[in-house]
Amino acid sequence: MAFLFEKLDVYRKAVDFADNICELTKDFPRGSYYLADQLNRASLSISANIAEGNGRFHKPDRTNFFRIARGSGFECVPILEICSRRGLIDKEKSDLLKIGLEDISKMLSGLINA
Repeated sequence: MAFLFEKLDVYRKAVDFADNICELTKDFPRGSYYLADQLNRASLSISANIAEGNGRFHKPDRTNFFRIARGSGFECVPILEICSRRGLIDKEKSDLLKIGLEDISKMLSGLINA
């Protein structure tokens, strides 16, 4: 691994989460593109902001990007709920993804508070 952030568990979990979302949304029916697009953007934003934050030299800058990453994780929660309610994903899958988001958010809170 060439970059230090690639060794972070939270980064790897965030990339796995985004990859799972890409796989999940690839077959969303026409007319649900807006949900798939927003969910993909928010999920990718988590790992992208972790990476960008680790590229910053000053702690306040890093912390800001970690906060943005955590916010993107929170953004995924209502979108998953809407997808579940509309029958695009089953409730069990939605709940598992939310558990993963909760884990990522806790890890990001640890980075923010460190």
